[in-house]
Amino acid sequence: MRIFKKYLGNNAKSISENFGVQILNLGHNVHPPNVQYPDVDHPEGYYFDWKKGRYLKEYQIIYITKGEGIFEANGLPPQQIGAGTVFLLFPDVWHRFRPKISTGWEEYWVGFTGEYAKYLLEQKCFSPENPIIDVFFIPEFLETFSNLIETIETDNVLLKKMSSFHLINLLGIAYASVLKNNNGLSHKKQTIHEMQNEIHKQWNQNIDFELLCDKFKVSYSWFRKSFKEIFDTPPNQYLLMLRLRNAARIIQETDLSISEVAFECGFHSEHYFSRVFKQKMRLNPSDVRKDMKDK
Repeated sequence: MRIFKKYLGNNAKSISENFGVQILNLGHNVHPPNVQYPDVDHPEGYYFDWKKGRYLKEYQIIYITKGEGIFEANGLPPQQIGAGTVFLLFPDVWHRFRPKISTGWEEYWVGFTGEYAKYLLEQKCFSPENPIIDVFFIPEFLETFSNLIETIETDNVLLKKMSSFHLINLLGIAYASVLKNNNGLSHKKQTIHEMQNEIHKQWNQNIDFELLCDKFKVSYSWFRKSFKEIFDTPPNQYLLMLRLRNAARIIQETDLSISEVAFECGFHSEHYFSRVFKQKMRLNPSDVRKDMKDK
């Protein structure tokens, strides 16, 4: 997904005031290594100096999909943040966070307020004392974030109203993740999630699942069965869909040719890539770029 930042200001109320949820800002950003964080173009009230930290008058959900960093909040020791982690910001609670200078990170975020939002964030599973949630790489979470951005970006007023539903869905997925984590991940799930993380790190490379299994000291048959049990899809299909979704993003965000995108995403044949893309994504790769230009 391309870089997107939106601070709604006076438009926030008209867009999403229904259903007790008011979206104030949202976005998707890739912060590269060796660059100051946060970006200096943050609006007044959102930019912060690392030494001073920051207070906000709103809630925020921040989802890290790549990279590593650190998060601190009032009364809590510094927490290590990695890919697949969500952290929550609460009104009037001091905080600061940033990626490691050597890695940078990719982040999605949404800031919001409202009576129903307040009610949801006051549930026992959410608290300023436990603001970090491991959602790992739940496809629905990232898809919901993407849908949320699309509804805010559109000129269709009716679609904009759907943004509140997407935000409530995000909180629902986070809530389910907290409950699952509180019950404790089994050794099987913990191992599979760690192996899933390795797949995401190497998604466009030639992954040898046998070698991956050797690294984690498990058999391939156990890995394949357990992976499918947890994610409802075998690892090779999971990797294929991961590559195709990334390919769609690259087609939208760059001017690379379809052939270049195919090789960038780990496919050794443009013909095979196009055929599989059409089969799985229900449209041709070239149509993705055409649809993007038509918007």
